[in-house]
Amino acid sequence: MGHLIGAIGSSHAPSISFAFDAKHQDRAEWKPFFDAYQPVHDWLKAQAVTTMIVIYNDHLNQFQFDAYPTFAMGISQYMNIADEGMGARDFAKIPGATTLGWDLAKSLLADEFDMTICQEMQLDHGVMSVLPLLMPSTWPIRIIPIHVNVLREPLPTPHRCWALGKSIGRFIKNTSSNERIVVTATGGLSHQIHGDNFGFVNPEWDNRFMDLITHEPEVLAQASHEDFIYRGGMESVEMMLWLTMRGALSETTRSLKEVQRFYWAPMLTGYGLLALEAEN
Repeated sequence: MGHLIGAIGSSHAPSISFAFDAKHQDRAEWKPFFDAYQPVHDWLKAQAVTTMIVIYNDHLNQFQFDAYPTFAMGISQYMNIADEGMGARDFAKIPGATTLGWDLAKSLLADEFDMTICQEMQLDHGVMSVLPLLMPSTWPIRIIPIHVNVLREPLPTPHRCWALGKSIGRFIKNTSSNERIVVTATGGLSHQIHGDNFGFVNPEWDNRFMDLITHEPEVLAQASHEDFIYRGGMESVEMMLWLTMRGALSETTRSLKEVQRFYWAPMLTGYGLLALEAEN
């Protein structure tokens, strides 16, 4: 039986990468944000997590709109860092979990999730703005990245993301692997970076969302894309990726312990962080 240690939800944004690489961790405008991740960093180490399944969306780096899959996963010994226009960031390649990854892919296919399998993958800020905040850059935790389309119509529904998470949770529960696994989702929270509502942020909704994702995720699973967009702006549809993370916990966990919860809205997006430990 696999060990699902818990789950993490985190915003992702290019600005996080820029601030991290520029060593702005102690600057007043960034210190609250970076400090919030240290307890989660410490928790992952204390729990001896070996594998992290990361739910994210690619921002036209691994995929282009001429072939943009609904669901895709990276199964590779190592994955590269994407060059998002200013050169690839100065990190070592990210280690993958190939044996567990192939087993997961077969299980998802049996549950009728037709994944695009990428044996070569480059990870953009959807993963890499968050990963260095969660672990040392020696990368002691192997990664299985799962991309979900939240950019190009037609999008999967929130309920479909919830179902994907439940399928991942069943796999972890039933696998014979002894891996210690955390499921992480990145994206959101409220933001709109184009059009008449440029710069829109809704802290009240963001905090309500984190309440619901913890205690009543089924309510969010029944929502529509329009529900998310109305409350959080066009790009906030990324928030439904957190449902995948939470769905995994719903299959294996009787109760949850909140390791960390943080919210901050100083710029063009609501930054959220939520770490939940599974208590079986």
